[in-house]
Amino acid sequence: MTLTAVVAAALVAGLTTPASSASIALPGGTAAAVPLGTGVELTDRSSRSSGSSGSSGSSGSGKSDEAGEGGRGKDAVLHWVTLITGDRVGVDAEGEAVALDRAEGRSGIPVRTFTQDGDTYVIPDDAHSLVADGRLDRRLFDVTELSGAESRTAYGDGLKVIVAYGGASASTARKSLRSAEDVRVGRNLPLLNADAVTVPGRRTSALWDSLTRTGGERGRAAIVSGVERVWLDRVYTTSLDKSVVQIGASKVWQETGLDGTGVKIAVLDSGVDKTHPDLKTRVVAEKNFSSSPSVTDRAGHGTHVASIAAGTGVRSGGTHKGVAFGASILNGKVLNDQGSGTASGVIAGIDWAVSQGADIVNLSLGAPDGPEIDPLEAHVNKVFREKGVLFAVAAGNEGSHGISSPGSADGALTAAAVDDDGETAPFSSRGPRVDGAIKPDVAAPGVDITAAAATGTYFDPETPGYAAHSGTSMASPHVAGAAALLKQRHRDWKGERLKNALIASAEDLGRSAVEQGAGRIALERAVRQSVVAEPPSVSFARQAWPHQDDVPETRKISYRNLGDTDVALEVKVTGYGPKGKPAPAGFFTLSARRLTVPAGGAASVDLSVDTRLGGKADGYYTASVVATGGGQSVRTVAGVDREAEQYDLTIKYIGRDGKPTKNLYSILHGLFEDGEMYSIDDEKSSVTVRVRKGDYALRTGGPVDPKDYAKGYDHLLRPKLSVTEDATVTVDTRKAEPVSITVPDKKAKLRRAVLGYAVGKGAHRTDGSVDLDSLRKVRTGHLGPEISDGSLSESWTTWWKPVGATEYSTVSGGTVKKYSTGYTKKFKAGDFAEVKVGMASSVKGKYGYVGTVSKLDGMRAIMDGGTKSLPGVWNLLIASSPRATWSLRGTQTRVKQPSYQDEEVEHGTRFRTYRAGTSYTETIGTGVHAPLVRKGESGVHREGSKIYGEMKLFTDGKGHRAVASVHSSAKTTLHQGATKIGENDDPLSGWKSFHVGEAEAEYTLATSVKRSKAMTRTASRIDASWTFRSKRPARGTVDTLPISSVRLTPELALDNTAPAGRKVAFPVTVEGPAAGQGLKSLKISASYDGGKTWKKVAVVKGKVTVKNPAKGKSVSFKAEIVDKKNNKSAITVYDAYHGK
Repeated sequence: MTLTAVVAAALVAGLTTPASSASIALPGGTAAAVPLGTGVELTDRSSRSSGSSGSSGSSGSGKSDEAGEGGRGKDAVLHWVTLITGDRVGVDAEGEAVALDRAEGRSGIPVRTFTQDGDTYVIPDDAHSLVADGRLDRRLFDVTELSGAESRTAYGDGLKVIVAYGGASASTARKSLRSAEDVRVGRNLPLLNADAVTVPGRRTSALWDSLTRTGGERGRAAIVSGVERVWLDRVYTTSLDKSVVQIGASKVWQETGLDGTGVKIAVLDSGVDKTHPDLKTRVVAEKNFSSSPSVTDRAGHGTHVASIAAGTGVRSGGTHKGVAFGASILNGKVLNDQGSGTASGVIAGIDWAVSQGADIVNLSLGAPDGPEIDPLEAHVNKVFREKGVLFAVAAGNEGSHGISSPGSADGALTAAAVDDDGETAPFSSRGPRVDGAIKPDVAAPGVDITAAAATGTYFDPETPGYAAHSGTSMASPHVAGAAALLKQRHRDWKGERLKNALIASAEDLGRSAVEQGAGRIALERAVRQSVVAEPPSVSFARQAWPHQDDVPETRKISYRNLGDTDVALEVKVTGYGPKGKPAPAGFFTLSARRLTVPAGGAASVDLSVDTRLGGKADGYYTASVVATGGGQSVRTVAGVDREAEQYDLTIKYIGRDGKPTKNLYSILHGLFEDGEMYSIDDEKSSVTVRVRKGDYALRTGGPVDPKDYAKGYDHLLRPKLSVTEDATVTVDTRKAEPVSITVPDKKAKLRRAVLGYAVGKGAHRTDGSVDLDSLRKVRTGHLGPEISDGSLSESWTTWWKPVGATEYSTVSGGTVKKYSTGYTKKFKAGDFAEVKVGMASSVKGKYGYVGTVSKLDGMRAIMDGGTKSLPGVWNLLIASSPRATWSLRGTQTRVKQPSYQDEEVEHGTRFRTYRAGTSYTETIGTGVHAPLVRKGESGVHREGSKIYGEMKLFTDGKGHRAVASVHSSAKTTLHQGATKIGENDDPLSGWKSFHVGEAEAEYTLATSVKRSKAMTRTASRIDASWTFRSKRPARGTVDTLPISSVRLTPELALDNTAPAGRKVAFPVTVEGPAAGQGLKSLKISASYDGGKTWKKVAVVKGKVTVKNPAKGKSVSFKAEIVDKKNNKSAITVYDAYHGK
């Protein structure tokens, strides 16, 4: 058996840019391997223990380094997402899994965590094989995608999935699922024989139970009979006048009178503002399929797209006229007011558009593609094929990372974006498709396109009612409009012929087919086109290495003459290699140079590829076949993947009993540029995969008995496996030895252990971990040669259930030459640093815990702590390797035994070292709370035309950043001068942004965030505003905008009080550009009546002197800061602290 790896073109065709991912093609009969990524470590929060408070101790010094971890969001310390298994995962601000809340009865099942190209996956062991064989969508476990703002809006605390049925038991399975408790079928998708299912978070485990059964003798989960596949009902997001001239539309208007009249274009997007003068006569039907309450476009994306396709240009006097300004618009709102929607919603919108007589459907939206055909791709293909509807689809905005879904569908006419000069936009997604097929199909203008702006959204002050946006979102409606003009010209043409004609007539701009397809849309050619090519593009099968025995392949290109006179064509082929250089002579050849196509008939030519001729230049080759004559120019593009050097690698598994075992899985990671990662879980004792030549790290693990994890678990690592020929590797678990880690107190109980490793250096580094709740019968082992270049590290992290007032946290390991074959570590009392941690709370009846975050050689583990009443003091004993650093996380909760929903406030200290034998004190959560401005942690940014904040607003007086805080309300606005750009309810968490113009201007960003006084009396409200100048940064860069803040640090008790009426002096420091020599002026004011009146407080030698508030009363502070470049900042903190 062999396995072919390909890089998945995973992107979002939108204004947002999620990371790409890699994937694996799964040919029939091959080992089921899913490519993964680097590992992260997480902690289990399913059963946090409680402990009693400790006493204070003496202080000690320690070395501080980079910032602590953080989170963001509206109402939770972490973003908690629900897996289909019912398990919940806490995800931090960087999209990494850091905590685990297990569903009932699942605490003994190990989880596998890994990160691929920025997305973190958490897959419980019993689900892994279902992911590997394609029955479960891997994205059901992509916690980065699930925790995104759009996904959280779509799924709430639950999950939305698409369940496809098949086989003799399909009807039974459908009835069973529909009758399951709390499972709601939102939409039936008849063309896919599927249901779109919604389930609340508390019932997701019941959905898992209804979809799976215990599989056979090995105890693995299996999908029930009648269910073919389960997909995540994914979130799709938006993909954002010279342009009509570029594609020849204005010339066609003048010469033919075509304007799209009688043609219906369905714009399935965020809605269309039919009150805009350019669109109010164009919209003939509308329907809402989104989660927003009305069909009104509040995002502005759909209005802009519709205007490009069919806007009349009335408001601009015709300057900003759409391509097919006479066409009718069907307004299907499939994306909500934040610009996102689900696959099932888009599918329902397509069906509605077809029922309304749509000729063309524009989809300026997308999500990362994978090797499988997803539900939306399948639906596009089916409707295109069976209903004759043309789909104009955005290619995506992720540059070289690949084509998005549904632009990856065979039936889509996929549009890349070009600028005024015909150059491919840097953001425009390149092909080929993940399976090597040619995409995109064509190109169209997509850079700085001016079109209608929806009411209440950003517009260019110089052109009121209009805005300029860039993206493949803007390219696809040009294609939709062009198709409408062509449809008006040829009323009887269906989608396939329209697609073929637009591709065949495209203008070659001298760029590769993987950038621009056949070229830029050329309408003046298309409306005169009488000869089309079938198929419009040719994708040859991937050619396996080695190539000396490759067999030439041939595909037929047919030319169909739709006119009434014969056409003589001269045919020419030009080939290009992987780097754009000419292909070797004979690589692509034609069977004929000339042919005559009879009127109403067809003639064909054979295109052949001979990949034996590529020499050492492996990679993707493209060809352009151009047939000219009789006033016609017909373009066809072709592509073939000439596989790089690859070999068969066979992995054999031996169990502890010396017999072949099926209980192990492996992760294979390439330690070279663009090295693929494979997850191999074929439930076989011998698996063969096909991999590229190079060095790999091989990690293998699994239970002794999948039915009973208590019988043992093996974890083996071969940090270097050189593949230079066909090879066989034996993983023999008898070579592993036991792991034992102990602490001085024999009564302490191990609560969580994380076994981590890291291999390689720089961009070629990979790491991973296994998270266990016991080390009993756990064994580890090293395989292969020693690693002497310092590129191998290991970490062994534990947290021990509190004994009295003491909690133990340990991390050991570091750089090694061999991964430990067995590991024994007996920590002694002298190995520990004592850390007394006080956590504040201003409200009685609250609880809290102090967790630890350790980092060693880049490997990280997060452990919770025992819960106790607040305010409180924790006694932590921390032991670690000299290079390890630690951050402490203090979390306030509503109840003593909290779940993730009960967490209210969390602060994190900066990373530092704790030296053995030394005592330290830390105080978390005392005032005065204020926004943090610290590079890399908290600030306001400008990326392209977006301004957004990633602020830790409620950072405490010690500068411990507010990982997150529940708030009761938030209002954030942005003004350009006196003009209001927009308003939202995001407390500058980074999830929402404001769209602004290109030119430099003065902006004022303001936010007001309130917290419930039932949660905290301290910092019940923070108002902040920043005035600065900004212009669009260089493409691909992010500007940190010049905002400042203030830190006031009085001595406060742990209930955030100070002696009433006493006069005190305490430090005040400025953060941001106004710090130090950058300060022009600083004004501090105090209020004792909740901000009704203010009194200026002098700043003398870095301190302010104030009178503490009366007993039970509070003091509020306001800081007004101006830096030497006249950027202004104003921070107001209400109820900063109270008198006692």
